[in-house]
Amino acid sequence: MFLALDTVFGQCSVAIVSDTGAVLYNESQAGNRMQTQQILPMIDAALSQAGVTLDQLTALVFNRGAGAFSGIRINTAVVQALSVAHDLPCVGISSLQILAQAAFEQQQIEQCYAAHDARMKQVYLGAFALESGIMQPLTLELPSAVAALTMTPSEPASAECLLDYEKSTPLKLALVGDGAPLLTAQDGQPVLETLQTDAAIVARLGMAQFAKEGGVSAEQALPVYLRNHAWKTLKEQGKA
Repeated sequence: MFLALDTVFGQCSVAIVSDTGAVLYNESQAGNRMQTQQILPMIDAALSQAGVTLDQLTALVFNRGAGAFSGIRINTAVVQALSVAHDLPCVGISSLQILAQAAFEQQQIEQCYAAHDARMKQVYLGAFALESGIMQPLTLELPSAVAALTMTPSEPASAECLLDYEKSTPLKLALVGDGAPLLTAQDGQPVLETLQTDAAIVARLGMAQFAKEGGVSAEQALPVYLRNHAWKTLKEQGKA
């Protein structure tokens, strides 16, 4: 069984999915910047209602970002703590892959650019295509995209990057996610802004990734921000 958490998309969502893919529990609550207070009681409720203990879990799955700094930190900290306490492997899932999977499950979109508003006049962007029911990252087109559109990749081989508002994508794949309308769509390029994401989607992606690659330890369950130096310490802000 897999316990999945998502506090990145402005909500607090918890799901438990069996090894066969059956959703045993799936609950989402509006975050309203209260995820820190919500997440642990929601995990307790999920375990209780599903009749599952932490020791029975196969792995912990979490939205690793990119996205809101505080939401990613909450997700990561809770998963790392549970992993250490119960010796459970962790599986981090891209927020952009979650958007792409939601687009497939809800609108049958099989190829897309997932775009999430990164603020500061940029969006987080990744390209995805369907493979055996799972939206997987397309990595081959991004190097040319970087050269053509001055995208900022998080690392040389990354499938995810930052793209300035009002830029266009190299291909006419559907644009999905809250960052989609912030880009300039080409003629005939579909734009889908409204998607419903939840921890059950995170769990399904986590199961597929775990089956393929296994999990990682708490020390390796790291957040992904894409943007370097997106926040500053009090000292860096010039405050005492």
